[in-house]
Amino acid sequence: MDDQELIREVQKGDELAFGKIVSAYKDRIVNYLYQFTGDYQKSVELAQETFLRVYFKAGKYKPIAPLSSWIYAIASNLAKTEMKKARKFSTVSLDDMAAHEMRRNASSEDPADPGLLSNLREALDALHPRYRIPVILKDMEGFSQEEIAQIMKKPVGTIKARISRGRSFLKKKLERAVAGARYAV
Repeated sequence: MDDQELIREVQKGDELAFGKIVSAYKDRIVNYLYQFTGDYQKSVELAQETFLRVYFKAGKYKPIAPLSSWIYAIASNLAKTEMKKARKFSTVSLDDMAAHEMRRNASSEDPADPGLLSNLREALDALHPRYRIPVILKDMEGFSQEEIAQIMKKPVGTIKARISRGRSFLKKKLERAVAGARYAV
């Protein structure tokens, strides 16, 4: 069964078809949301919310675009809302800070990529969601610019510009991190 057939079955109330959709997309959605939030637990929660909305709003799905685009659009909207809430109430517990520092130290001690992953994570976190979403969808999830335009409900030209600006920002940020690491040695 392809995605379109599965969603038609979900619209009829078939829970097995919904289970197949979840199985097909859950890891990709959690990974996408993790790239967006940087918090695995939050990513899992947002993914669960994404699939709840897929199930309960299946009747509103129109087969104009691929099902994956619709699912990613739901996940993107939830992630943007979550990021707005996080900025509004940005408090950090000492336990969270200690856990973050341990993760950062663990990743920087990796002999294959000393600091690269933490630098990339920091650069992605600093990137405004307007640019982060298209960059992640394009470079990490493999969507075409046209699919991203459908997901974000923006013109393809806007998506191209945002991907270009986002990549440029990441490049500059990573170059500064590498230059800083050279002088720190």
